[in-house]
Amino acid sequence: MSFAGINYLAVFVAAIAGFMVGGVWYGALFGERWMKAAGLSNEQVKGGSPLSFVVAGLADFLMAWMLAGVIGHTAGEISLVKGLLVALFVWLGFVLTTNGVNNSFQMRPLALTIIDAGHWLVVLLVMGAVVGLFGV
Repeated sequence: MSFAGINYLAVFVAAIAGFMVGGVWYGALFGERWMKAAGLSNEQVKGGSPLSFVVAGLADFLMAWMLAGVIGHTAGEISLVKGLLVALFVWLGFVLTTNGVNNSFQMRPLALTIIDAGHWLVVLLVMGAVVGLFGV
């Protein structure tokens, strides 16, 4: 299912896996801590818009697609290790930095930065593993 050098099966699987990581991360693992760090109540979170989930799904798809492109355009053979390394570098260079700067200027608690940045690290590593295993 490759088109224009991208394996879209890998992209779809990676996007779904990334979305599922978010559900586990903010649902089962760090939901209470995240709400406290973000200054949100259960009522606010439960009263949130379903549009947030649509945005998250679209963002996961776009992230998986772009990550597949970056993995595919870096030199060498596509592999699990390469997928993980590229994902780690993308996280370090773009996600951790922007998350840290935004939360710093917004005077958000360090715990929020750690929880959110940790989520994106796991998402990117999972996506990188999927793309590395499926190929681009």
